[in-house]
Amino acid sequence: MALPGQTRIVTDVPHAFARLVVETSPESVALSGGDLARRCYAALAREQFEWSAVDVYFGDERMVGVDHPDSNEGMARATLLDAAHPRAIHSMVSAGADGYDALIRSAPAIQLVHLGLGPDGHTASLFPGSPALDERDRFVVETGDDLHPQRRLTFTFPAIARAGLAVVTVAGEEKRDAIARIRSGEDLPGARIRARHVLWLGDEAALGEERS
Repeated sequence: MALPGQTRIVTDVPHAFARLVVETSPESVALSGGDLARRCYAALAREQFEWSAVDVYFGDERMVGVDHPDSNEGMARATLLDAAHPRAIHSMVSAGADGYDALIRSAPAIQLVHLGLGPDGHTASLFPGSPALDERDRFVVETGDDLHPQRRLTFTFPAIARAGLAVVTVAGEEKRDAIARIRSGEDLPGARIRARHVLWLGDEAALGEERS
Protein backbone atom coordinates (compact mmCIF):
# COMPACT_ATOMS: atom_id res chain seq x y z
CA MET A 1 0.00 0.00 0.00
CA ALA A 2 1.32 3.45 -0.88
CA LEU A 3 1.58 6.49 1.34
CA PRO A 4 -1.24 9.01 0.81
CA GLY A 5 0.13 11.26 -1.92
CA GLN A 6 3.42 11.30 -3.79
CA THR A 7 6.83 10.37 -2.41
CA ARG A 8 10.20 11.88 -3.25
CA ILE A 9 13.44 10.37 -1.93
CA VAL A 10 16.32 12.83 -1.63
CA THR A 11 19.77 12.78 -0.07
CA ASP A 12 19.40 16.09 1.81
CA VAL A 13 15.86 16.63 3.12
CA PRO A 14 16.34 20.18 4.49
CA HIS A 15 17.91 21.39 1.24
CA ALA A 16 15.19 19.72 -0.85
CA PHE A 17 12.49 21.28 1.34
CA ALA A 18 14.04 24.72 1.00
CA ARG A 19 14.27 24.42 -2.78
CA LEU A 20 10.64 23.25 -2.93
CA VAL A 21 9.47 26.33 -1.05
CA VAL A 22 11.45 28.61 -3.35
CA GLU A 23 10.17 26.85 -6.47
CA THR A 24 6.50 26.83 -5.41
CA SER A 25 6.72 30.40 -4.03
CA PRO A 26 3.71 30.17 -1.71
CA GLU A 27 2.06 33.30 -0.35
CA SER A 28 1.00 31.47 2.81
CA VAL A 29 2.71 28.70 4.77
CA ALA A 30 2.03 26.81 7.97
CA LEU A 31 5.19 25.78 9.80
CA SER A 32 5.97 22.79 11.97
CA GLY A 33 8.25 21.95 14.90
CA GLY A 34 11.01 19.52 15.80
CA ASP A 35 14.65 19.09 14.87
CA LEU A 36 14.08 18.23 11.22
CA ALA A 37 11.81 21.26 10.79
CA ARG A 38 14.49 23.42 12.40
CA ARG A 39 17.04 22.13 9.89
CA CYS A 40 14.59 22.71 7.04
CA TYR A 41 14.09 26.32 8.12
CA ALA A 42 17.81 26.86 8.54
CA ALA A 43 18.28 25.66 4.95
CA LEU A 44 15.44 27.91 3.79
CA ALA A 45 17.09 30.88 5.51
CA ARG A 46 20.07 30.43 3.20
CA GLU A 47 17.91 30.69 0.07
CA GLN A 48 16.99 33.83 -1.81
CA PHE A 49 13.24 34.15 -1.23
CA GLU A 50 10.91 37.14 -1.04
CA TRP A 51 9.10 36.88 2.30
CA SER A 52 7.39 40.27 2.29
CA ALA A 53 4.26 38.86 0.61
CA VAL A 54 4.02 35.71 2.76
CA ASP A 55 1.66 35.03 5.66
CA VAL A 56 3.11 32.58 8.17
CA TYR A 57 0.90 30.30 10.28
CA PHE A 58 1.68 27.35 12.54
CA GLY A 59 0.18 23.88 12.23
CA ASP A 60 0.61 23.07 15.90
CA GLU A 61 2.12 24.57 19.01
CA ARG A 62 2.72 23.81 22.65
CA MET A 63 0.96 26.25 24.95
CA VAL A 64 4.13 27.98 26.09
CA GLY A 65 5.59 31.42 25.57
CA VAL A 66 7.51 32.20 22.40
CA ASP A 67 10.73 32.42 24.43
CA HIS A 68 10.24 28.87 25.79
CA PRO A 69 12.60 26.24 24.30
CA ASP A 70 9.61 24.06 23.36
CA SER A 71 7.91 26.79 21.32
CA ASN A 72 7.60 26.01 17.60
CA GLU A 73 7.12 29.69 16.88
CA GLY A 74 10.17 30.60 18.92
CA MET A 75 12.27 28.06 17.00
CA ALA A 76 10.98 29.30 13.64
CA ARG A 77 11.58 32.93 14.58
CA ALA A 78 15.14 32.31 15.74
CA THR A 79 16.01 30.08 12.78
CA LEU A 80 14.26 31.92 9.96
CA LEU A 81 11.47 34.41 10.52
CA ASP A 82 13.11 37.19 12.52
CA ALA A 83 15.56 37.76 9.68
CA ALA A 84 13.10 36.98 6.86
CA HIS A 85 10.47 39.58 7.84
CA PRO A 86 7.35 37.95 6.35
CA ARG A 87 4.20 39.98 5.80
CA ALA A 88 2.59 38.50 8.92
CA ILE A 89 3.35 35.92 11.59
CA HIS A 90 0.14 34.51 13.06
CA SER A 91 0.92 33.26 16.56
CA MET A 92 -1.14 30.31 17.77
CA VAL A 93 -0.76 30.72 21.52
CA SER A 94 -1.74 34.38 21.57
CA ALA A 95 -4.91 33.62 19.58
CA GLY A 96 -5.96 30.43 21.39
CA ALA A 97 -7.90 27.56 19.82
CA ASP A 98 -11.07 29.55 19.12
CA GLY A 99 -9.26 32.58 17.76
CA TYR A 100 -6.96 30.54 15.52
CA ASP A 101 -9.85 28.42 14.31
CA ALA A 102 -11.68 31.60 13.28
CA LEU A 103 -8.52 32.96 11.65
CA ILE A 104 -7.89 29.84 9.56
CA ARG A 105 -11.57 29.60 8.67
CA SER A 106 -11.70 33.18 7.40
CA ALA A 107 -8.34 33.17 5.58
CA PRO A 108 -7.74 31.83 2.08
CA ALA A 109 -6.62 28.21 2.03
CA ILE A 110 -2.98 27.95 3.10
CA GLN A 111 -0.85 27.21 0.08
CA LEU A 112 1.84 25.11 1.79
CA VAL A 113 1.45 23.23 5.07
CA HIS A 114 4.64 21.69 6.45
CA LEU A 115 4.17 18.55 8.55
CA GLY A 116 6.38 16.01 10.25
CA LEU A 117 5.82 12.42 11.35
CA GLY A 118 6.64 11.07 14.80
CA PRO A 119 7.90 7.53 15.44
CA ASP A 120 4.40 6.77 16.77
CA GLY A 121 2.86 7.98 13.51
CA HIS A 122 1.57 11.32 14.81
CA THR A 123 1.54 14.43 12.67
CA ALA A 124 1.11 18.03 13.87
CA SER A 125 -0.18 17.38 17.43
CA LEU A 126 -2.61 14.70 16.27
CA PHE A 127 -1.55 11.69 18.33
CA PRO A 128 -2.76 8.08 18.14
CA GLY A 129 -5.97 7.65 20.13
CA SER A 130 -6.67 11.38 20.47
CA PRO A 131 -10.29 12.54 20.06
CA ALA A 132 -8.87 15.28 17.83
CA LEU A 133 -8.28 12.67 15.11
CA ASP A 134 -12.01 12.46 14.47
CA GLU A 135 -12.77 16.19 14.58
CA ARG A 136 -14.76 17.11 11.48
CA ASP A 137 -15.97 20.65 12.13
CA ARG A 138 -13.20 22.66 13.75
CA PHE A 139 -9.95 23.63 12.05
CA VAL A 140 -7.98 24.14 15.30
CA VAL A 141 -8.41 22.42 18.66
CA GLU A 142 -6.64 22.23 21.99
CA THR A 143 -5.39 18.78 22.83
CA GLY A 144 -3.38 16.80 25.37
CA ASP A 145 -3.57 13.44 27.15
CA ASP A 146 -1.79 11.28 29.72
CA LEU A 147 1.03 10.46 27.30
CA HIS A 148 1.35 14.07 26.12
CA PRO A 149 0.29 16.13 29.14
CA GLN A 150 1.63 19.43 27.83
CA ARG A 151 -1.37 21.23 26.37
CA ARG A 152 -1.12 21.92 22.65
CA LEU A 153 -2.98 23.64 19.85
CA THR A 154 -3.17 21.83 16.53
CA PHE A 155 -4.61 21.93 13.05
CA THR A 156 -7.20 19.21 12.55
CA PHE A 157 -7.37 17.04 9.45
CA PRO A 158 -10.06 19.28 7.90
CA ALA A 159 -7.66 22.24 8.21
CA ILE A 160 -4.81 20.29 6.61
CA ALA A 161 -7.13 19.08 3.85
CA ARG A 162 -7.72 22.68 2.71
CA ALA A 163 -4.04 23.14 1.88
CA GLY A 164 -2.86 23.47 -1.68
CA LEU A 165 0.20 21.37 -0.79
CA ALA A 166 0.97 19.40 2.37
CA VAL A 167 4.68 18.52 2.61
CA VAL A 168 5.60 15.79 5.09
CA THR A 169 9.34 15.72 5.77
CA VAL A 170 10.87 12.56 7.23
CA ALA A 171 14.48 11.53 7.74
CA GLY A 172 16.36 8.71 9.42
CA GLU A 173 15.80 5.10 10.42
CA GLU A 174 13.68 6.15 13.41
CA LYS A 175 10.85 7.09 11.01
CA ARG A 176 11.04 3.92 8.95
CA ASP A 177 8.77 1.80 11.17
CA ALA A 178 5.97 4.39 11.18
CA ILE A 179 6.24 4.70 7.40
CA ALA A 180 6.07 0.91 7.05
CA ARG A 181 3.00 0.74 9.31
CA ILE A 182 1.21 3.36 7.21
CA ARG A 183 2.13 1.49 4.04
CA SER A 184 0.73 -1.70 5.56
CA GLY A 185 -2.64 -0.01 6.01
CA GLU A 186 -2.51 0.74 9.73
CA ASP A 187 -4.70 3.69 10.72
CA LEU A 188 -1.97 5.90 12.16
CA PRO A 189 -2.56 9.67 12.19
CA GLY A 190 -0.08 10.15 9.36
CA ALA A 191 -2.15 7.85 7.16
CA ARG A 192 -5.02 10.34 7.33
CA ILE A 193 -3.14 13.27 5.80
CA ARG A 194 -5.05 14.68 2.86
CA ALA A 195 -4.72 17.92 0.87
CA ARG A 196 -5.09 19.03 -2.72
CA HIS A 197 -1.55 17.68 -3.15
CA VAL A 198 0.45 15.68 -0.59
CA LEU A 199 4.19 15.13 -0.89
CA TRP A 200 6.25 12.88 1.38
CA LEU A 201 9.77 14.26 1.17
CA GLY A 202 12.36 12.07 2.82
CA ASP A 203 15.64 10.24 2.65
CA GLU A 204 16.29 6.61 1.78
CA ALA A 205 16.53 5.61 5.44
CA ALA A 206 12.97 6.76 6.10
CA LEU A 207 11.16 6.30 2.79
CA GLY A 208 13.06 3.50 1.07
CA GLU A 209 11.02 0.37 0.40
CA GLU A 210 11.38 -2.38 2.95
CA ARG A 211 14.07 -4.88 2.11
CA SER A 212 13.39 -8.61 2.24
